[in-house]
Amino acid sequence: MTKRRAVFAALLVASAMASAAPDDPLDRLIAEKGLDRGRLITQLDQVRRSVADTASAVSDKAADLVLTALGFLGVPYKWGGNSAQTGFDCSGFVRAIYEQSVGLRLPRKSDEQAAATETIARSELAPGDLVFFNTARRAFSHVGIYMGDGKFIHSPRTGAVIRVEDLDASYWTERFDGARRVANLSVVDRMLAR
Repeated sequence: MTKRRAVFAALLVASAMASAAPDDPLDRLIAEKGLDRGRLITQLDQVRRSVADTASAVSDKAADLVLTALGFLGVPYKWGGNSAQTGFDCSGFVRAIYEQSVGLRLPRKSDEQAAATETIARSELAPGDLVFFNTARRAFSHVGIYMGDGKFIHSPRTGAVIRVEDLDASYWTERFDGARRVANLSVVDRMLAR
């Protein structure tokens, strides 16, 4: 079971416990185990709040990440580029955005970024996730940052500038290599909150 599903299962149990009828089988189980219903509900509510706070922090960091990326619209592409002053290539752009917005330093090359992140289904994409493409006859040769609503931002190629694209455009659909999530984002959020 994934972490998200486990959290949702715990929340459902807490919700069910809070609204359980007196003859509810869950109440009988609590009584059989000698558990204090009120204390258990309080503990589950604390877990629920902690999870909600963490989810909110992750959501806020993803929004910060996307907004930071949007601040670089129009910066020119430069192969091997790592800064707004000189220009960015695709992976240099992604690396800079993650470092500036959440303090996480990703590997330099797009294929290394793919290897260092968690594979997710395209249907699971959320703002801040990475999208990879085969644009140079090799896997994971191009990377962008998913913004939500089927859009991503990237530094496309020589002669172009950082821009927003539609993930469903035929060019990108044909070259889509997969989606990845930076699994450490929630860990980074907790570290930054201290």
